[in-house]
Amino acid sequence: MGIQKKIRKAVFPVAGLGTRFLPATKAVPKEMLTVVDKPVIQYVVDEAAEAGVEHFVFVTGRGKAVIEDYFDIQFELEQTLKARNKNAELTLLSGILPKAGTASFTRQQEPLGLGHAVWCARDIVGDEPFALLLPDMIMRGEKGCMKGMVELYDKAGGNIIAVEECHPDQAHKYGIVGVGEALDGGFRITQMVEKPAKGTAPSNFFINGRYILQPEIFEILETQERGAGNEIQLTDGMLKLAGKQDFAGYHFKGETYDCGAKDGFILANVAFALERADIRPSVEDQLKAMVAALK
Repeated sequence: MGIQKKIRKAVFPVAGLGTRFLPATKAVPKEMLTVVDKPVIQYVVDEAAEAGVEHFVFVTGRGKAVIEDYFDIQFELEQTLKARNKNAELTLLSGILPKAGTASFTRQQEPLGLGHAVWCARDIVGDEPFALLLPDMIMRGEKGCMKGMVELYDKAGGNIIAVEECHPDQAHKYGIVGVGEALDGGFRITQMVEKPAKGTAPSNFFINGRYILQPEIFEILETQERGAGNEIQLTDGMLKLAGKQDFAGYHFKGETYDCGAKDGFILANVAFALERADIRPSVEDQLKAMVAALK
């Protein structure tokens, strides 16, 4: 058995149209909508960086060039800030920049699904395991979700899927996994079912948008037939890979906000605003007043 390869690269599929946030997303990519004062994509990239990821691979589409610009130096802005001695702002901007040569961008020309978006990153990722982070999902916890996944991967190897618990009555809304042998931080996955019929779910652990996958997934996705929604589904590819390789579930115990949905996006703004010492007092007072007025 060869030496287990480190998780060095992360894939971010950011080609989606964001139709649930029209008309805003007519001009602004949904990944660039801000939670407090940072774009959603920044939270997700920060999570990957915390986990030790060294190379960030963005799978983009038309109208997403602003994401590439965001992760680059803006010379005029920086010169203006320097002239005005805005040192705190300069430090903030330098902190978000990936090191030169560590961000790659590739196009998904057609909206053919998540599996296809992952496949589009194949030549950049190469023959090594990689992290996959869905950019709509931002997470909050004592430890970053991907960091915990990498720790589990270092012990268990194979493929890792982050999962959380939902109420059993809601299991039909999610991709659900079967629970096997317990591991430190998670468990072996025995099956994966996409939106099981009510009463048939193997557990109440749902897939929350974070993955560590072995490169063999690319070969499977290469010939993957279209599934639900006439798209190439990642879950279908993982099911085939599960017949050849182990899958483990990392039990994430923090909070996850689906910023691809309006309610999740609003709740994320509230939650992260309340973590900020500079604005919490004002936000908290006004939220209490709003809630009181509803009674």
